[in-house]
Amino acid sequence: MTSGDQAQGEVRQREAGSRRSKITPEREREFYEAVLDQLRDHGYEAVTMEGVAAATKCSKSTLYRQWKTKPLFVAAALRANRCVRFAGIDTGSLAGDLRAAACSAAEWSGQDTLLMQALSHAILQDGDLKQALRDALVEPEIAGIDEMLRRGVARGEIPAGHPAAEFVAAQLMGVIRARPMLEGKHADVEYLTRFVEAAVLPALGLEAASAP
Repeated sequence: MTSGDQAQGEVRQREAGSRRSKITPEREREFYEAVLDQLRDHGYEAVTMEGVAAATKCSKSTLYRQWKTKPLFVAAALRANRCVRFAGIDTGSLAGDLRAAACSAAEWSGQDTLLMQALSHAILQDGDLKQALRDALVEPEIAGIDEMLRRGVARGEIPAGHPAAEFVAAQLMGVIRARPMLEGKHADVEYLTRFVEAAVLPALGLEAASAP
């Protein structure tokens, strides 16, 4: 066999390996959901490629071939799970937007808080995981809240440069993460709605709803 034939054979082998490593988007989603479920249920340290392979009925070599390492796999799953949950909220008023954001946040606070808790130690040691967590669960929500505030300024509801505006995202996201530690409960609709009325709106100089 000539060196040219050998080189072509190696190329064909690499191409065949690449074809074998391809998975459908539906199957990829199954893998991502499995790794996120294991994170929420057992924590980052307990997640293994073997465990995900068993849960999804595939060979662990498929996962290693596609994602190489557990940190890369988890980071990919987080980024694939990126959801801009506040996008599309536009009630016509800043107070209405923030109330709607509280209701929306309550729907996912439990799931996202579990992911945050599961990764709290790992992200201190892995910069890519940390950024993936921000990409999936932090930056989209900050962008959504900032857009609500910009519209509020444009409508004249709050002045530009209001000193409380920069803390609204920290208020909402902070209370979602803090309640499980302080009270052992997730931040549900009733809790977040009360928080917005009692703390967020007054800080912005907006009128809160009358208590029933």
